[in-house]
Amino acid sequence: MSPSPSSASGSAPRFAVVGNPGNRRVTLFQDAVRAAGLPAARVVPWLDVLRGRAAFRPGETVRMDSPGEDAEVEGVLRAVDDPTRVEGSALWYARFTGAVQEVARAASAAGAELLDDPDDVAVLFDKRLCHAVLDGAGVPVPASATSGAEAPPVRGWADVRALMAAHRMPRAFVKLAHGSSASGVLAVETAGPGRVRATTSVERDAAGRLFNSLRVRHCTTEGEVAAVIDALAPDGLHIERWLPKASQRGRSADLRVVVVAGRATHAVVRTSRSPMTNLHLGGERGSLDEARAAVEAAGGSWSDALAVCERAAACFPDTLCVAVDLLPATGWRRFAVGEVNAFGDLLPRLTGLPGSGAEGLDTYAAQVAAVLNRARNHRATATV
Repeated sequence: MSPSPSSASGSAPRFAVVGNPGNRRVTLFQDAVRAAGLPAARVVPWLDVLRGRAAFRPGETVRMDSPGEDAEVEGVLRAVDDPTRVEGSALWYARFTGAVQEVARAASAAGAELLDDPDDVAVLFDKRLCHAVLDGAGVPVPASATSGAEAPPVRGWADVRALMAAHRMPRAFVKLAHGSSASGVLAVETAGPGRVRATTSVERDAAGRLFNSLRVRHCTTEGEVAAVIDALAPDGLHIERWLPKASQRGRSADLRVVVVAGRATHAVVRTSRSPMTNLHLGGERGSLDEARAAVEAAGGSWSDALAVCERAAACFPDTLCVAVDLLPATGWRRFAVGEVNAFGDLLPRLTGLPGSGAEGLDTYAAQVAAVLNRARNHRATATV
């Protein structure tokens, strides 16, 4: 997958990236483009897209990146004046998927090539739809009470409690259908009438408003849990069985695996003392070598674990890169897919897995290399 210096010939791709100018994601992608010997990518700001000013050029290869980490963009998408607010994810989804469709329309009109399929993006940002797609393809996923477009509506805590009981889920993750980065996630445990506990990073102020926090906290009464879930429910909720995770050095562990052009290229172990392993919530990077050894010692196969991620990515064949959250069961022998992320490739300084074809490349360089390789293959086919 490594690009060669000759890749920067006149027929090599010319990139445009839809993102927030100056954002670290855009900067890292620009670094990868330049390292491949290509001209800098032309940046198309998300604000321009949202204001109807998206414009592309014939022959450009267009990559979309996350609209996050920009207060003005967040304000337009969610109609909030504080980017730490949790509410508004349903509006965010409607406006963001509309913006993605506008990018696709403008790219098609200009004769540009899009690396992210708008229909894929719409599914990836709806956990209920994504779960159903994965499950339908035979990808192992946690059992869910809300999978698919025909799932029953979840109007609040009473519905959550009833669905957990009906599906025999004493422990479940309750997630915003359109959330990301653990926003609005609660790990809920029940143990009989009135005995409810939840772990979450959501904080609720005296006025009932919800805010994301970098501190994981515990809700220890049913009333407290109900108040948070009732406030989240209007934006749509997804419920999944809470699977016991494997551990590494006494901490819960899972993996973020990046899949580029159908191949698992990068992986990182995330460990935490809480059910949420997100690095921004205090999770830490674990040892990939130890995880691989644990899989093999349990009689499992590391290549099979990566193959699960590749099967999940294959559900979105028209999107170049996705990141899969892989959940190892206790004992490291079995795996399930917890999430598939459209923009989960922000893993600075992480280089490719041995045998992946992305050795020595970070996640962005691997994507640039995949596009260059595809362009070379197209040219070779055209000359046959």
